Amino acid sequence: MIDLAVDDRGVATLTLARPDKHNALSQALIDALRDAAARIAADRAIRVVVLAGQGASFCAGGDLGWMRDQMAGDTATKRAAARSLAEMLGALNTLPQPLIGRVHGNAFGGGVGMACVCDVAIAADHVKFGLTETKLGLIPATIGPYVLARMGEAHARRVFMSARVFGAAEAVTLGIVAKAVPADMQDAAVEAEVAPYLACAPGAVAAAKRFARSLGPVIDEATVARSIDALIACWDGDEAAQGIAAFFDKVPPAWMK
Repeated sequence: MIDLAVDDRGVATLTLARPDKHNALSQALIDALRDAAARIAADRAIRVVVLAGQGASFCAGGDLGWMRDQMAGDTATKRAAARSLAEMLGALNTLPQPLIGRVHGNAFGGGVGMACVCDVAIAADHVKFGLTETKLGLIPATIGPYVLARMGEAHARRVFMSARVFGAAEAVTLGIVAKAVPADMQDAAVEAEVAPYLACAPGAVAAAKRFARSLGPVIDEATVARSIDALIACWDGDEAAQGIAAFFDKVPPAWMK
């Protein structure tokens, strides 16, 4: 589900490795990412982390089969699944090492959230983005705190509710990614973000990142709990059931005009 490689400089590349499903976030992938984040955080030899994806997409968002299974479960099952997703995002967001996103392919829903937990993300200029949850009767719930922290409310409200798909250039203006570059220049652009950290004291980098987060929007346990409650409320609602069923049946949902 993931690939974790560390080079001799201490640069780790954490790769979502579910290309046949466009790196959609299943329970197995969520758990693997959370566990990898814990290993990385504990490894003082790792100086910088690059988050990447295999295949055509960076991350297509939440796996709808996984969501359908959670929706059919009892309250405890739903809460455990929503909590695992929230904890994975939190683990990546709070890595002591800088996290550089390499967004080489499309990022939808949770894929936007994955970009927003990075300290900086570099996108290939052909990439499409979208917070597409409302098309399915859902909302950007567990990713919401990180999306709002990155974009700010004004920018977020441009795309948070409409499910509108937009390009990499607009993702730059919204603050999701720092740069959009031609695909053949992306590796060089990522390396340009990585290299300066290798001349910095790693403890100071970790302390500076922690301090920056403390000065920004608060994402504490209460905020995370609200995001979990919001996701479960959607899973319990009629619209999500209709929207996900319509997706699998390959028919438009009732609200589509």
